[in-house]
Amino acid sequence: MRVLGIDPSIRRTGYGIIDFAGDKLALVDYGTISPPTDADMAMRLAVLYDDVMDLIKTHQPDEMAIEEAFYGVNVKSAFILGQARGAAMLCGAHHHLPIGEYAPRKIKLAATGNGNASKEQVQFMVQRQLNLSDPPQPHDAADALAVAICHYRQLRLAEAKP
Repeated sequence: MRVLGIDPSIRRTGYGIIDFAGDKLALVDYGTISPPTDADMAMRLAVLYDDVMDLIKTHQPDEMAIEEAFYGVNVKSAFILGQARGAAMLCGAHHHLPIGEYAPRKIKLAATGNGNASKEQVQFMVQRQLNLSDPPQPHDAADALAVAICHYRQLRLAEAKP
């Protein structure tokens, strides 16, 4: 099974694609999507949408997983993040992909065993689980790989239930 993990943001969206076969995890691709900061919101969302569509067409994932919006003190930031999430999710929906949504704490717990893990701890554990020679950079890409790993672990838990 191939999973596309997304760590959404309007500034720099992380993506990570992992193949899973039984207990084996294999890295396919990872990186970031950075819409131009001088473009208006509609154009930035269009860049995000187009790039995620290209990722899906190129790598043909079986499922998609995305980080849920973190609703902190800044309502405007949460709203903008919601727009970025929506653009990415729409791509998955257009390709009829099942989409898992996970809270940041759940992603960290699945990837590291600690729901309060730092960005560096997430990078380190993703590096170890995928047998990479170096930690995935930048943090957004490592977080997206952690989203995909979380989705895989949730699927495994669901399979194990009687």
